[in-house]
Amino acid sequence: MGKNTDFQFKTGVIGFPILFVLIIWVVFWFEIRFNVDLNTFGIRPRDIVGLRGILFSPFIHSDITHLWHNTLPLFILSSALFFFYWQRAWNILVFGLLCTGILTWIMGRNAYHIGASGLIYMLFGFLFLKGILAKHIRLIALSFATVFVYGSMVWYILPVDPQISWEGHLSGLLVGILLAIVFRKKIAKPKLYDWQRPDYNPEEDEFLQHFDEDGNFIENIPEDEDQQDIQVIYEYKEHNGNKKTDD
Repeated sequence: MGKNTDFQFKTGVIGFPILFVLIIWVVFWFEIRFNVDLNTFGIRPRDIVGLRGILFSPFIHSDITHLWHNTLPLFILSSALFFFYWQRAWNILVFGLLCTGILTWIMGRNAYHIGASGLIYMLFGFLFLKGILAKHIRLIALSFATVFVYGSMVWYILPVDPQISWEGHLSGLLVGILLAIVFRKKIAKPKLYDWQRPDYNPEEDEFLQHFDEDGNFIENIPEDEDQQDIQVIYEYKEHNGNKKTDD
């Protein structure tokens, strides 16, 4: 494996997320400015024409509230993806987008499903589970931070609101979990200690050599150490302040 390029800040770490957010805002502006309704380009389950929504639906939003609620999570989670999983970021985004859309098309209600929330749930599921599976301290910290900030989103994979595409949310979460399990290569690995390596030999461990077979601490003294000249220097002060040194 080549040099690990994760955990390194690059312009793309925030550049690509900004681009994603800019696109969905420009699309929304276009709808308002020219009075165009693009909802029909969303995912229409089990409709052949509705398959186009797999690509277009993440960029279409019903109103400003819908758009705003998706903007910040999309920016934060995609930035985290590019910073912590740079080598796999585009794979996760492309496969996540396609698989989430296809699963929504299969299991969704007969309506137009729009918005970037499916992609957001995919990112949430991947970032949370992948950190736990990778066992890397930084990725585990990211997992806990993700669930701490956005853990409440889990409620919306249930049909709590008829206006919300819970099918898209559930699809995204399931796809994110699946991708976290499938993608294993080019993921940052935790640092291995000597005793964790497969070729580790306890008899060659310098630390363990300080203990006998009963676990008692011993000190290994070099054979020629007793042949070294030892010089002890005593230093004291007399009451009159004169300083003397004896060898």
